[in-house]
Amino acid sequence: MDPSVQKHFTAVDYVIFAVLLAASMGIGLYHALSGGRQRTTQEFLMADRSMSCLPVSLSLIASFQSAVAIIGVPAEIYTNGTQYWFIGCAYFLGLLIPAHVFIPVLYKLRLSSTYEYLELRFSKAVRICGTLTFIFQTVVYMGVCVYTPAFAINAVTGFELWGAVLATGLVCTLYTTMGGLKAVIWTDVFQTVVMFAGQLAVIVVGVHQTGGVSEVWRKVWEGNRISALNLNPDPTEKHTFWTLGVGGVFLMLSLYGVNQAQVQRYLSARTEKEAVRSCYMVFPSLQLSLALSCVMGLVMFARYCGEDHSDMLANSSNDAMVIYFVMDMLEGLPGLPGLFVACLFSAALSTISSAFNSLAAVTMEDLVKPYFPAMTEARATLVSKALAMSYGLLCLAMAYLTHLMDVSVLNVALKLFGMVGGPVLGLFCLGMFFPWANSTGAMAGLGGGLALSFWVGIGSIINLSSSPRLLSAGCRAALPSDNGTAAIHTALGNFTLSKPSGLNRFYSLSYMWYSAFSCFTVILIGLIISFLTGPMKEEDVTPGTIYPLLGNLLCFLPEHLQKKLCCVSPQGQTLSAPQHKEGNGLALPQEDGTSQEETDRFLPEVQAALVEHETTV
Repeated sequence: MDPSVQKHFTAVDYVIFAVLLAASMGIGLYHALSGGRQRTTQEFLMADRSMSCLPVSLSLIASFQSAVAIIGVPAEIYTNGTQYWFIGCAYFLGLLIPAHVFIPVLYKLRLSSTYEYLELRFSKAVRICGTLTFIFQTVVYMGVCVYTPAFAINAVTGFELWGAVLATGLVCTLYTTMGGLKAVIWTDVFQTVVMFAGQLAVIVVGVHQTGGVSEVWRKVWEGNRISALNLNPDPTEKHTFWTLGVGGVFLMLSLYGVNQAQVQRYLSARTEKEAVRSCYMVFPSLQLSLALSCVMGLVMFARYCGEDHSDMLANSSNDAMVIYFVMDMLEGLPGLPGLFVACLFSAALSTISSAFNSLAAVTMEDLVKPYFPAMTEARATLVSKALAMSYGLLCLAMAYLTHLMDVSVLNVALKLFGMVGGPVLGLFCLGMFFPWANSTGAMAGLGGGLALSFWVGIGSIINLSSSPRLLSAGCRAALPSDNGTAAIHTALGNFTLSKPSGLNRFYSLSYMWYSAFSCFTVILIGLIISFLTGPMKEEDVTPGTIYPLLGNLLCFLPEHLQKKLCCVSPQGQTLSAPQHKEGNGLALPQEDGTSQEETDRFLPEVQAALVEHETTV
């Protein structure tokens, strides 16, 4: 960006940013010196399973609401209109299914790593493959999360790029290493408040400078930024109701159902009931954060529509453009630019701290403990802290690689989650819903799903020519003279004049479908290979690892046919089996004070209405 148009921080802004980092460090130091002082892996990695639903739910929001979303969503709305807002429809099923399917199964098994489930259900090899897949996905995403706000701030304000990256990465590494999961969760609570405050400040000031709510609405309406419901079934269309509302469900399931960073928070709750309640509490907060990001994009469009900023932003991405607009709106209001920067870095800190802790947990539980079973608790805790610090340093290295990319961070992040999270979701669905699936089928399904999703994802990056047409930046849309044609155009949404064909059309699949596409690929390949190599028998299935989805769906069949097809007893009858201990090193007694009646309460509640929705998964 031209230095002559760069915005600059005042001393107050720097102070607010420093207070954010100091407060985060202080929370980590407090939890390092209080309670059990992080002397056990259960306290360091699982917060002693003592957290209530409120901090857990706010931490779940903070982990999802990264700087990528705070910058990427307003840029998407500013550029293409409000069609992306329909992803909020996916939040309902995307949180309801984990609350009633994944949490009851995983919580009862008393796991520390989500991927311990894969060993209980399949084999150690499947567990290691799942763990390595998660580590790859999270390490790459960490680089995007820590680099994105630093680069955007540097492009607009001249704020030292690598100084910001190092400050964010090192502070986060230190408080995660010192305070463990408790520090991560409570800093997430603090950072969530900062995030909402920063976004609200931008919206309030932006609406005031634009001339009020009515003026904002007039400009975004005339600028064609209020998108109609696009029901185009074409899967290559980037954003439609189907890609966002249906494809988005699978993206949410891969995040809130089986992702270690989120599941680790459920498992840190005091009881299963608290874990389920925290999942419910996430829904309104996620809708609020989505609304704030979308409204911020609309306010920016209303404030700058008709103005050409291409010369100033020629060498910067749309994500840096968002920062420029925010800094321009808040200029002359001491402290508010610093508040928004604190908002951005709060989002980055909350996401990467969750990543450090979850990476340390899966590495310790899945890759270290199984091979060093005689390791003392003190040594295991020390190794866990060293792992958290090592992943923090690796994050800085990934940030350096991230700056080589010049594409929308929102697209990069969601593509990554679809390409890697989708196959992992398929692996868990294969294990939980299909009792016949065996470990050979699971390995083949995961390998096939990853290969196919990376083929589509990399092909789409190479074939960028099929990207959709952008809307005009003017305040008035260039509408056709025929009003009837205009109405049809609005109803059907944006389209490109020339459709790709052959492999290019395959590569043009919307990134929102990646999770669903790869999930079904894993399940299909896994079932085929399982039947070819010999389906798993009832006596070989570890009790408590199957969710009785097929039993509920096939309730109209005679009992002997149900038993033959489902091949396992209902989950609630098998939780006291002692053989779980060998798989995860943890005993299964109800030591959290939860009665058997309470732990079984949620599964029977999942009746036909919910199961109908689950069949689409």
